[in-house]
Amino acid sequence: MDYVDRLTALREDRDISQKKLAEVLNCQQSAVSKYEKRRVPYSVDNIITLCKFYGVSADYILGLPENMEYPKRDREK
Repeated sequence: MDYVDRLTALREDRDISQKKLAEVLNCQQSAVSKYEKRRVPYSVDNIITLCKFYGVSADYILGLPENMEYPKRDREK
């Protein structure tokens, strides 16, 4: 399941119409349809807005594990 599938599932599981989601994203319903059909990618700003709206993390949306350890970067001195 990729991020588009997760966002579509969140919308459908919560019985939210594309029209309502368009209001949240301040766009037309046709734009939401294009996102869900993968014709246009969601912007980072849209993903942030949807994380806040649904009350989920970006890691959840992107399918990353919850306590994912990120590699530490060695700093040159």
